[in-house]
Amino acid sequence: MYEKNGERYFIVDGHIHYWDGTPANQANRYGEGFINCFYDYHRNLSPDEVKWDLEHFQKQSEADIIRDLFEEGYVDKAIFQPTYLTDFFVNGFNTTEQDGALAEKHPDRFIVNGSWDPRDGENGLEALERLAERWQLKGVKLYTAEWKGDSKGWKLSDPWSYRYLEKCQELGIRNVHVHKGPTIYPLNRDAFDVADVDDVASAFPELNFIVEHVGLPRLEDFCWIATQEPNVYGGLAVALPFIHTRPRYFAQIIGELLYWLNDDRILFASDYAIWTPKWLVESFVDFQIPEDMQGEYGTLSTDVKRKILGLNAARLYGIEVPEGMGVTVPQQREAGPAVGAERNEAVLR
Repeated sequence: MYEKNGERYFIVDGHIHYWDGTPANQANRYGEGFINCFYDYHRNLSPDEVKWDLEHFQKQSEADIIRDLFEEGYVDKAIFQPTYLTDFFVNGFNTTEQDGALAEKHPDRFIVNGSWDPRDGENGLEALERLAERWQLKGVKLYTAEWKGDSKGWKLSDPWSYRYLEKCQELGIRNVHVHKGPTIYPLNRDAFDVADVDDVASAFPELNFIVEHVGLPRLEDFCWIATQEPNVYGGLAVALPFIHTRPRYFAQIIGELLYWLNDDRILFASDYAIWTPKWLVESFVDFQIPEDMQGEYGTLSTDVKRKILGLNAARLYGIEVPEGMGVTVPQQREAGPAVGAERNEAVLR
């Protein structure tokens, strides 16, 4: 919980990791390049007083995470978003199992999400069932640009992806987080294109598609899709740190999101450990859209900030929120059966 000027904010960090990017776990030069690219984001967008050296950035201890998120970072609940990258890292970069081991020690603080890759076929469907049963999954994190052998990515609209989305519905996994936006070495930028979200959001109205990084640098594409698809949400990871180095750019981002999506479909995330939540929460609560931009974008109210910082994610994940927060949020929308799944099933036969 964060408090400022008598106002309270319930904080849900919707995108965190427990990774191992150390040289001992790097399988090849791609693994080294991947963690170094993350580190460049960290160095270039963080205030000087919260920058780490590369060794600390490569791996954090359990004590580091608890301190950074909950003791200093104001976070009430944090959601693990796994990123396997088994072609680049010996034991995987940040797996559900790694996250889950930490979450089991602190069951009141973390939510564990799983992951899947349609290129794994039937075996992957069975693995998803096991993950869901083991960790009671409410969400998954997908990485459409991940390399697997000769393949350098896949699309949400691929026929086998439909099979996995149907399995999510069957297992009660409603929240589908997708990395869409900034590329990371050595992954291909176009494999993170947001366009395929449009197809599956229409076909699976019972699922929530949280587009991480709000599609940057394709913000306009994301907004046009999200405004017509009510089950598409925007995750602020990577976008929010521009509040420090490029505040007017961030004002444009948040202004466009509020114009197209409204304040019920934007979620706070630190992307820990690229950034720590403390300075991001403090900066966002203090932030206001510059006066000369308010005619186009309006202003950020305290209630809007409360929704973005925690209440919207709490609604999607069924997280209990303390009474007295002073904001009423809408109930989850009911929807009919998936449209289009039969079409893709036919393609597989």
